[in-house]
Amino acid sequence: MKVLTFGTAVIGLAAVLVQAAAQAQSTPIGNDATTARGRYLVQIGGCNDCHTPGYGMANGQVPESQWLVGDSVGWQGPWGTTYATNLRRWMGQRTEAQWIAYARTMKPRPPMPWFNVRVMSDEDLAAIYRFTTSLGPAGAEAPAYVPPGKEAKGPVIRFPG
Repeated sequence: MKVLTFGTAVIGLAAVLVQAAAQAQSTPIGNDATTARGRYLVQIGGCNDCHTPGYGMANGQVPESQWLVGDSVGWQGPWGTTYATNLRRWMGQRTEAQWIAYARTMKPRPPMPWFNVRVMSDEDLAAIYRFTTSLGPAGAEAPAYVPPGKEAKGPVIRFPG
């Protein structure tokens, strides 16, 4: 029977921890099932349609490194002019729990389909958060909201009303 001394056990535990850390570092951030689900939900949920510049015009062929950085094209209607938020920066400043709580009560201005986000499961919202934050911060903040009757700078998509 082999008897381990305290020193041998500590060395063995240290070796296991070093190996686990090396494996964790070799797995890219965002390369797990939950994050992959988030990527899928962002694609099918239409998040890129507004939050990724040029996504629709490029038939969805925008590199993932450019996804969800917001846009300077305004959406103008009776509510004023809104801009798609830079989700990578916005979510990066919140915890997963804060995002889920916000998603449950959010009601931003049009054309954001907040009602679709509200019905997502906590698991789906967590997956979207994990994917988005795995991309890291990038891009600039979107322009600020412009109230009705004020002129927006830059291009806008006008809604009737």
